[in-house]
Amino acid sequence: MGRFVFKLPDVGEGTAEAELVAWHVKVGDTVAEDQILADIMTDKATVELTSPVAGTVTAAHGEIGQQLAVGSPLVEFEVEGSGNASPLSLEGRGAGGEGDHPAAAVEPAKTPSASSKSTGTDPASTPTQSSPLEAEGSNETASAANHIYKLPDVGEGTAEAELVAWHIAVGDAVAEDQIVADVMTDKATVELTSPVSGTVVALHGAPGQQLAVGGPLVSFKVEGRGNVTSAPLSLEGRGAGGEGDSAAKRPAAAPAAASARPATTATPTPTPPPSRGRGSDPARTLSDRNQRPLASPAVRNRARDLGIELQFVPGSGPAGRIEHGDLDAFVASGGRAPSASGAATGTTFAKAEGTTETRIIGIRRKIAEKMAESVRRIPHITYVEEIDVTALEDLRAHLNANKAKDQPKLNVLPFLARAMVVALRDQPTINSHYDDEAGVLTTHAGVHIGIAAQTPNGLMVPVVRHAEARDPWDTALEIARVSGAARDGSAKRDDLTGSTITITSLGTLGGVVHTPIINHPEVAIIGPNKIAERVVVKNGQMVVRKMMNLSSSFDHRIVDGHDAAVFVQRIKTLLEHPATLWM
Repeated sequence: MGRFVFKLPDVGEGTAEAELVAWHVKVGDTVAEDQILADIMTDKATVELTSPVAGTVTAAHGEIGQQLAVGSPLVEFEVEGSGNASPLSLEGRGAGGEGDHPAAAVEPAKTPSASSKSTGTDPASTPTQSSPLEAEGSNETASAANHIYKLPDVGEGTAEAELVAWHIAVGDAVAEDQIVADVMTDKATVELTSPVSGTVVALHGAPGQQLAVGGPLVSFKVEGRGNVTSAPLSLEGRGAGGEGDSAAKRPAAAPAAASARPATTATPTPTPPPSRGRGSDPARTLSDRNQRPLASPAVRNRARDLGIELQFVPGSGPAGRIEHGDLDAFVASGGRAPSASGAATGTTFAKAEGTTETRIIGIRRKIAEKMAESVRRIPHITYVEEIDVTALEDLRAHLNANKAKDQPKLNVLPFLARAMVVALRDQPTINSHYDDEAGVLTTHAGVHIGIAAQTPNGLMVPVVRHAEARDPWDTALEIARVSGAARDGSAKRDDLTGSTITITSLGTLGGVVHTPIINHPEVAIIGPNKIAERVVVKNGQMVVRKMMNLSSSFDHRIVDGHDAAVFVQRIKTLLEHPATLWM
């Protein structure tokens, strides 16, 4: 008989980890080749994993809801023949061979506070984070670091990334592949995992801080030599060019690290983070309204099914991560988020005192910077016209009533997109990017329309590429696809970049008029407002028509007022006579 270790495969495009959703086998089961073992989920899909061999299950690594690293052991089998791994004794299996012992993989999650109970709570032995120096690491702890984890390049040539949240604190014992921090680039938010097992000696950076790729992120004390080839330097010497900057140069890191989660007692043996909600009642914290709540894909899907907004759910996991138990507690409480004071005021007319200061970081800061840049650099001209969309609405209703089962329901956006495509044929300059620093206007042949969409992460602009080559059904499908991907976080880089002109729509909340801000470096943006029945004069008679105001903004350096008016009037004519849109 031999031993076979089945490791978690890469089930996505470069996915680094996946969440274990369900087990279909247990220890002792006899499994046939191609039998389903487990369900796992990435940000993109839920996948059934099948057994590559026939044999008996001897170990199952991971609990439901746990994030597992790609390439880590998932199931161990006893098989006929030699298998793919040498048999190990119980004592030796956790030492670094293929597949840790089941007790090491599963049991810590079943005993949430085993580590803290065994080590005690002696203040003298517990690292604290009451000052910047202590949070970054004192002289003694800094000199103990022998492995520096540097910020990797998490994007395509990204030079820096913003630190969004810490999931660890100084003194924590961290397991390999455990999540240590969230960082964000212009393209995505990424969870960084530890490349080693060890004890955290120093954290380099505070949430909201921009960190250089290749710069120190976490300092560890690990078994063995680590990756620091020379003798570790004291805090006074670390800023002179060695690996890891001086704590004195980054005093803001400590408060953020201290608030990330309570300090834990350092233990010599790294253990995976314990599961929550079993025999303990950890403190729950409410997510920042301006940040995307931390939660696994399974928790997000469950919250979506329950109709719960995660930003109102207090999280009990590391850095306020929301877990299944938090959803259960939220539902059990009647779906009420705790008030700022922690207790009901008892009257509707009680005075509200105090202020709340919120640091603008993460996606919200990126949005703020983008908007400020656009307004600062682009002299906007806004033009608004009213459009009679009665005929368009009649056509849309007819098409929806007679569509095939596989065709999407049409709203006004596919028709507006087509009108823009036709109008741009006569004024291609409006379909351009303007590089004001180089003084170069780049006019695009293809019309790639950005669709400004509100998402849990804030305002994003997914792109419908080559709108000129799409019919209304295809345009509607693509708008739904890219907007949905932006909302659920599965959008790829190509889905969010490369637009040449943008539509911004608030749907039924469209209002009467608005002044849209151009998506730099584009030179125009179109914003439909709500459709409403109004009394208008037509052919000398007062009639009720379906009217819609169309708001628009243009870069006045490139588009003159006359040209802007001609462009919008062309769109108006096309929408009022929708039969001409595809002629």
